[in-house]
Amino acid sequence: MQEKVRIMVVEDEESLMDLITLNLELEGYDVVKVTDGGTAIEKFKSNRFDLAILDVMLPRVDGFTVCKTVRLEGNKTPILFLTAKNTSKDRVEGLRIGGDDYLCKPFDLEELLLRVEKLISRNPESKKSLGELESFAFGPNNYVDFTAFFIRDRDGVEHKVTQREVKLLKLLIHKSGEVVSREEILETVWGYDVFPSTRTIDNYILSFRKHFEAFPRQPKHFHSVRGVGYKFTP
Repeated sequence: MQEKVRIMVVEDEESLMDLITLNLELEGYDVVKVTDGGTAIEKFKSNRFDLAILDVMLPRVDGFTVCKTVRLEGNKTPILFLTAKNTSKDRVEGLRIGGDDYLCKPFDLEELLLRVEKLISRNPESKKSLGELESFAFGPNNYVDFTAFFIRDRDGVEHKVTQREVKLLKLLIHKSGEVVSREEILETVWGYDVFPSTRTIDNYILSFRKHFEAFPRQPKHFHSVRGVGYKFTP
């Protein structure tokens, strides 16, 4: 089952928040509502989102500061500014500090939904992109079925796997050739409900090598990059 695309809406005007949330949920998105900038920063740190819709004039911390803070911390979640600050200087500033789009209030609801859809479709790290991956084959016999929760090992033997194993395999395979950091694995696979040690993640990688590698001590597919993260090579 494909996971819903998750959007954080940061807006302190209650009626507008309700309107945006209702329409996003009608489109099938999972919405997290936040009413101030300080909480938004904490949510960025502890959750994974496919998109954030961010007002600028917020209590505690303004939207521009929120954006600058999360970008400095390496968070690449697409950000759509939705704000009454409508001068060209404001728009340039919002995009300069790391915003991906800028829509001024009052706005057309259909235009907002279209911009949301386009930002998510352009985001290679979104759950929507990950959700499109249903199976994957590599090597002579190796095969992963992400929907039926089973793998076929190098000897052609099938094994049932857990949801967490499937999520980790899907993340690594989706980012083939790239080093995936431990932080991203925590956010995507564990969701911060549990904080696994480095050894815990290593044990998953060792299990994958046992099933898929002809020579587990000299892996061809599943690599550990010391001090950084993990990488899958087809």
